[in-house]
Amino acid sequence: MTTLLINSIYRATEGEGIHIGIPQIFVRFQGCHVGCVNCDTKETWDFDPSYTKSLDEVMEQVETLSQNIIKRVSITGGDPLHPSHIPSLIELIKELKNRGYFINIEAAGTRIVKDVFDQVDFVSYDFKTPSTTVKTSKELLLKFLLEYGHKAQIKAVVADKKDFEATFDAFHFVKAQGSAPTAPWCLTPCFEPGEAFPMNRFQQVVQLNEQFGLPFRVIGQQHKWVYGPEAKLV
Repeated sequence: MTTLLINSIYRATEGEGIHIGIPQIFVRFQGCHVGCVNCDTKETWDFDPSYTKSLDEVMEQVETLSQNIIKRVSITGGDPLHPSHIPSLIELIKELKNRGYFINIEAAGTRIVKDVFDQVDFVSYDFKTPSTTVKTSKELLLKFLLEYGHKAQIKAVVADKKDFEATFDAFHFVKAQGSAPTAPWCLTPCFEPGEAFPMNRFQQVVQLNEQFGLPFRVIGQQHKWVYGPEAKLV
């Protein structure tokens, strides 16, 4: 029997990136070793076996929430691409595809998993900025874009000018290769703990993007505006 470590399954509206505003079902894996210091879901980091669900249980929840109306699933975490998750993740993807779901997967930017990326419809790939304290390899980013740029977006959380400049540098590294397919790059102004809305930071990121004339899209986190920065399952 296929089992998965699942933190939560819920219906909500996409709040980030180029698909912002689209209703979908979120399947959030439990367990992550990436360790971004500004992560807003640190409760998903441990690999607690009490979160174990069977594939049948997961699909039953997805189908109940979908009502055969919402046929989009976003697989997130935690880190759904942690090696320990891969076998069960692949089985989940197969079952979702058999039932006609569009699948997005959230990728931390730490690895390329061909067996997963080949099967999903879209990959939201993180470029980790300095404020996260996690480093994304520019060479790995380039390889990802060459293979999957036609069905992907690059997302970067930006806390300050240093983060913007790091993303700027990565973009130009990729651009300089000349052969990487174009994928949209989205900058997400960071929420710090206790902030209701990062107005000054949002303005700074918008102004930097205008100043440098880059093809980045500055897109905030809609769910945090609507429900508040501490709300979960939204």
